[in-house]
Amino acid sequence: MTSAFEPVHLAGTTLPNRFALSPMTRSRAGEGGVATSLVAEYYTQRASAGLIITEGVQPSPVGQGYPFTPGLHSAEQIAAWREVTDSVHAAGGRIFAQLMHSGRIGHPSLLSDDLVPVAPSAVAAHGRLFTVDGMKDFVVPHELSGAEVRQTVADFAQAARNAVEAGFDGIELHGGNGYLIHQFLASGANQRTDEWGGSVENRIRFAVETVNAVAAAIGPARTALRVSPGNPYNDISEPDSQLVYEALVKEIDGLGLAYLHVLEHGPEARETTLALRKQFSGPFVLNPATEGPTDHRALALIEDGTADLIAFGALFLANPDLPERLRTEGPYNAPDPATFFGGDARGYTDYPTR
Repeated sequence: MTSAFEPVHLAGTTLPNRFALSPMTRSRAGEGGVATSLVAEYYTQRASAGLIITEGVQPSPVGQGYPFTPGLHSAEQIAAWREVTDSVHAAGGRIFAQLMHSGRIGHPSLLSDDLVPVAPSAVAAHGRLFTVDGMKDFVVPHELSGAEVRQTVADFAQAARNAVEAGFDGIELHGGNGYLIHQFLASGANQRTDEWGGSVENRIRFAVETVNAVAAAIGPARTALRVSPGNPYNDISEPDSQLVYEALVKEIDGLGLAYLHVLEHGPEARETTLALRKQFSGPFVLNPATEGPTDHRALALIEDGTADLIAFGALFLANPDLPERLRTEGPYNAPDPATFFGGDARGYTDYPTR
């Protein structure tokens, strides 16, 4: 039986344990989307994780979907992230950048140079989002042309190169939660009739080509993908999700990726999780759906072989020393949702350790 406290080989290195810091938007970047010293402190506090996965980082200016989120598309941003990765590495940690293009989940008020949100199809998401000017309705996005789709793939690849320059150990592509890659996968958001839409084969094409482009740019061992099959978040509809994700994993499995990361949206997702676990031959990271908080009880999913690593979100947010607390089965600090997004050190770097 495998223990969560045993090492695991990943991305050309050996992780000391099987706990990952799940990517979580915290909206504390500085002006120009740069990571600050406070961001460096936050991640360094959690360096005892086997793997740190950062909050979503936009690969291009138009990829931004929320206020105060960081990017990896300018020299200033690269330099700022280098301070973060140097600090994490000095503390003995390993850190991947999550590249997240929000697609239609955004608003023109968040973007510069008259940019507007983009998507596979000109279909607005139902709902609203927070901006510096208050809550705003989602807008009808600009439908990417074929050439613009190719440029977006190239943007991801360049951002991955920037991440390596910034000292990251690798990158995770965010293919879930209703953001751009997920929008291409989902028939509700992707209503194209060209090579990028329609059939399952065409709807997975953007994800597959982006994974391949990034793997070619920085190496497959430094490239990972996160998905959330069947997740309706951000107005996603994908009634054929199991077919889509099995087809997607079949296409990328032979590349030798660092890992596949699955975020479950509810107990009913476990069937798909197990199918993808069986299909994917590399390391498998799971952010599981659990009854109540995801805590030490989730470690049984490593012991029974469901996953190789477990990604912890809110519990790791509130417990910088989570691996040690998992070892002793608590006690745990309670997270404060009022400080999840934006603000200062409160609810960010001031959670106590033991």
